[in-house]
Amino acid sequence: MAGKQKNRCSFCGRTEDEVGFMISGLNGFICEDCAQQAYEITQEALGFKNKTSADVTTLDLKTLPKPKDIKTFLDQYVIGQEDAKRYLSVSVYNHYKRLLQSNDADEVEIEKSNIIMVGSTGTGKTLLARTIAKMLHVPFTIVDATVLTEAGYVGEDIESILTRLLQVADYNVPEAERGIVFIDEIDKIARKGDNPSITRDVSGEGVQQGLLKLLEGSVVLVPPQGGRKHPDQKMIPVNTKNILFICGGAFDGIERKIAQRLNTHVVGYNADRKAMMIDKDNLMQYIAPQDLKSFGLIPEIIGRLPVLTYLNPLDRNALRSILTEPKNSIIKQYIKLFEMDGVKLIFADDVYEFIVDKAIEYKLGARGLRSIVETIMMDVMFEIPSQKKKTYNVTIEYACKQLGKANLRHLQLSE
Repeated sequence: MAGKQKNRCSFCGRTEDEVGFMISGLNGFICEDCAQQAYEITQEALGFKNKTSADVTTLDLKTLPKPKDIKTFLDQYVIGQEDAKRYLSVSVYNHYKRLLQSNDADEVEIEKSNIIMVGSTGTGKTLLARTIAKMLHVPFTIVDATVLTEAGYVGEDIESILTRLLQVADYNVPEAERGIVFIDEIDKIARKGDNPSITRDVSGEGVQQGLLKLLEGSVVLVPPQGGRKHPDQKMIPVNTKNILFICGGAFDGIERKIAQRLNTHVVGYNADRKAMMIDKDNLMQYIAPQDLKSFGLIPEIIGRLPVLTYLNPLDRNALRSILTEPKNSIIKQYIKLFEMDGVKLIFADDVYEFIVDKAIEYKLGARGLRSIVETIMMDVMFEIPSQKKKTYNVTIEYACKQLGKANLRHLQLSE
């Protein structure tokens, strides 16, 4: 006598003896594992659809922040740099409008205007990018160009830039395709010589060549987890046509290129007068695309970064304002840290002047302010949480003593 036929899962084919639990239907069965998997697939599919439709409706022309609104927001966090903030505000606003562009009968297609910001270290390039990310309704990521190498060499592939953007967008491809990418340290991929290289320049000119397709707009196959590509890896196609790229770099030494160009143009009867009009303390304001080419960026990549703006070097007044005025100023951060321990932190006015003097001496820009304040406050931050003080006053004598002690320690270590 034949045994009773065992029920099988209609999806995986396993019998009821091979699974823990079997659900019966009108014309079939499903095991607990397949049911769980089906639920996860359904949730993922529904979640993707809902997220895409919801995110697309967050952008409309009525609620779109205007360039002045964007600049006003930047003013709360970034001191000075009026030109850079105006350029950035207009470019981001136009990027939003481009995303909202309808298919009109006139067939006028708005092209994106990628940006390149040039300014010495510590002038606020990355801060501008981070601040504008706070108010955006599109995915935003910051990547470092120094780790990029040509495909097939040690380092990160160009496509890893888009991997970061995908991660920020929770792998929602339509959302990532409307995002903004800030590529920092773009000057570090300048080619090593002014002439095209004979040997492989895998972290310079090779990376620039690879960036061309991203900046211009094309469908790029992106490894979802980053890292090296291999044949069995599933790739995600991403269209970069609507992704706005903002590049920033210090371009250390480009002032010499600008000075050479200005001197060659200053000829004729008005030569002396033109030479006198040039502000030699801030040559960066005269930057032009040909200076970037002289520095080592290839013409093709300069052409794909049509909006060129600069950041002014920080003078004494700007550094003094940066120390205390912005919403997230360094001093306000330390006051907040001590407040969390129930301690009121008070700085003497001459301490601020001392910190600014040292920052100018070290020539580190706004970053120098933080390192100096950190050095002055380190011992206090170590001691105060264990004490029962309600207030602490930072005097000029204490600041000089702490900084002198740190410098002496560094000298001893170097010996």
